[in-house]
Amino acid sequence: MNNMISFLFLLLALPLSLALQVGFYSQSCPQAETIVQRVVQQRFNSDKSVTAALLRMHFHDCFVRGCDASILIDSTSNNQAEKAAGPNTSVREFALIDQMKTQLEAACPKTVSCADIIALATRDAVALARGPKYSVPTGRRDGKISRASEVNLPGPTFTVAQAQQSFSAQGLTINDMVVLLGGHTVGTAHCSFFQDRITNFQGTGAPDPTMDKALVTKLRGFCGSNPNVNPTAFLDQNTSFVVDNEFYNQIKNKRRGILQIDQELALDPLSSSIVSSLAANNAMFGQRFANAMIKMGNIKVLQGTAGEIRTNCRVVNKS
Repeated sequence: MNNMISFLFLLLALPLSLALQVGFYSQSCPQAETIVQRVVQQRFNSDKSVTAALLRMHFHDCFVRGCDASILIDSTSNNQAEKAAGPNTSVREFALIDQMKTQLEAACPKTVSCADIIALATRDAVALARGPKYSVPTGRRDGKISRASEVNLPGPTFTVAQAQQSFSAQGLTINDMVVLLGGHTVGTAHCSFFQDRITNFQGTGAPDPTMDKALVTKLRGFCGSNPNVNPTAFLDQNTSFVVDNEFYNQIKNKRRGILQIDQELALDPLSSSIVSSLAANNAMFGQRFANAMIKMGNIKVLQGTAGEIRTNCRVVNKS
């Protein structure tokens, strides 16, 4: 009897996100994952930066209200949605999500959630960028609330400790954080996000001493001095469109981190040993990255009768 009580208590203690399952749509919409993969493949063929865009969208969605596709909802005259918040104004590929949703609604009306589309599309884009191939548990439902005022994401000038606090609030460990920031291996950043590091770091009148001097010179020429021109630089200067561990090698051995938080990962005792292990083993990075992406995709998901299945990812269903 005591064993049965313990077992029941364990079931009650497990998070709802464990109810997500690989192949959730195998009966209700068996072609769902194929449709998503096909559309992502077409987009990747024309623009390999789609991998970075989808990784960013997935991250920004999950860190606000959980992975509920609230980032896709458009603002209205009565509400400024998450899209309107400063950190999200450069999030892109919403039209790509719309394209997948249109095809899925035609094949299986009111069945596949927008939240699952983001997770599946990101998984497929990572694989196309020669990153790890992993299975995504599905069964998420879509949120009905999206508020710009709730967007509070870790920023590029955060210290490792500050970033760790932000990730910890989402149930993610320091290991998860360092691995997920490895997604910057295919990322870019506008010059405005690191301008101080190459010109006037923290008011010193000099560049950040932790950045490679040759890189400082290169970025100064690339970014220029016109405040109305704000180009983007690759965060991984070598394999810019490949999901691999080269990012860690650059921040560890060459001090070539573009964003302040990226370089500090290799310098701070909280994270430096993790960076070293990932830099030394690409297969390890791939496995840990896949696991961290799956874990992130479980943050505060809506299931069962919670939320809804939006028919248009940009608009909450009419009641």
